[in-house]
This record gives sequence, structure tokens and C-alpha cells, in this order.
Amino acid sequence: MKIQERTGAGAGRAAVPAQPSVGDRLPTPPRERKPALAALAVLLILLGALGATTLVLRAGDRIEVVKVTQQVEAGQSVDTSNATSVMVASDDSIHYVRWDQLDTLKTLKAKSTIYPGTIVVGEMFTSGSSLPAGKASVGVALKEGQYPADIKPGDSVAVYNVDSSGSGSGKSGSTGSTGTGSTSTSTGSALVGNAKVATVAQSSDATVSTGNLSMTLLVDQADAAAVARAASAGAVAVVHVSGSGN
Repeated sequence: MKIQERTGAGAGRAAVPAQPSVGDRLPTPPRERKPALAALAVLLILLGALGATTLVLRAGDRIEVVKVTQQVEAGQSVDTSNATSVMVASDDSIHYVRWDQLDTLKTLKAKSTIYPGTIVVGEMFTSGSSLPAGKASVGVALKEGQYPADIKPGDSVAVYNVDSSGSGSGKSGSTGSTGTGSTSTSTGSALVGNAKVATVAQSSDATVSTGNLSMTLLVDQADAAAVARAASAGAVAVVHVSGSGN
């Protein structure tokens, strides 16, 4: 009788699945390791640190070089009057002209126009003649009143005959001449409508008592003879024209 009661009581209970013992659990698969990825990450970190270090070191490796402060025309030289020194990062692939090489640079001529703000390199200069094709360099000595007080290299000027004797200066081969021979240029007429000032003597070189000033003009070859004749007679005057740096 008791056996039946127990059986009946047990029949009303919900069947509960037996929990496996600790020893019966399935083993967890081991976590997969990727040593190649770990090595790559370490390598990237090292490369980044090395790159940053290199940049810092290169930033500190600077040299003093020449920078142009005033326009330098073809055939002119660079010196302390038209250049200054600046610091730049050293780069062996660029042929910078170091500031301590300025004395040597003064003996060379610019191959073409160098504009203000340019860091100069060796390829910009030559030791030989660098006159543009069809141009000639003519030296003139001007009296006070025959040139603008603020004239400087690179200025564009017109060249006039101011021969007070009235004899004029011959002008051969330039625009306005007739035939193949020389023609007489009247006083006050333009010998050259647009010439370039190549060099101007330092103010300390000018004759203080007279105000005379020497300069070199870059003119067309066809006009060189006329300008030279007028200059030898002291009959040249120059004025600024459009295209000048002023």
C-alpha cells in the first residue's frame, strides 16, 4: 500500500533531466593563435617609431643657403646686395649654394632671370657669357640728372641721345634707320626704346662731387653701336619705362 502511494505521488511530478556531472562536460576547443599577425603588428610599430625618429633627426639637419631678395637678370651676379641667407633641410639631391660659398658665387653669372624669394642652386649659374641671343652689353657713364635716382639692376629704361653739340650720334641697323648705312640721330631722340639695366655701380663707387654713375645696359645688338658712340661722348640719358620694377 505504501509502495503504491509513493508511486502515485511520483507520477505527478515533472520529469527533470539529469544534469551531467562536471567530469562529463565537453572540452572547450583551444583558442587559435596567429603568431604571424602578432609579428606583423610589432614590425609596424617599430617602423613607425623609426620613421618618426628619422623625421626628427632630419628636421634638425639644416644648412644655411643663399636666397635671392631682389630680381637678378641674366648675366648678373648674386651678392650681399641682392641675396640673404636662410636655413633649409639638407638634401644631397638638391645642389643648394651654401651661404659660405657666396664669394665663389659672385664670380658666376645667372643664366636667366632669378626672381625674389628663390633659393638658388648651382644649375642657375655659369662661368661663361650668359647674354641672351641677339643682345649686347654696353657700359655707360652718366652724369647727375641723366639717370633716375632710384635706378637699379633689372629696371627697364629708354636710352636717349642728349648731345648738346647738335652733332648727334649715328644709329645703324635699328628701327627707324633708312637704307643700309648710318643715320644721324637728333638730340633728344630715343636710341633704344626698351633696354634692361644689367648692373649699377655701388653708390660708394660713384663720384660724390659730381654725382656721376656707371652702369651696364643690355640692348639689342643692332642698337649697341649707337649707344656706345653716344656713351663715349657723354651724351646718354636713361629714364624708366613701362616694365620697370618700379
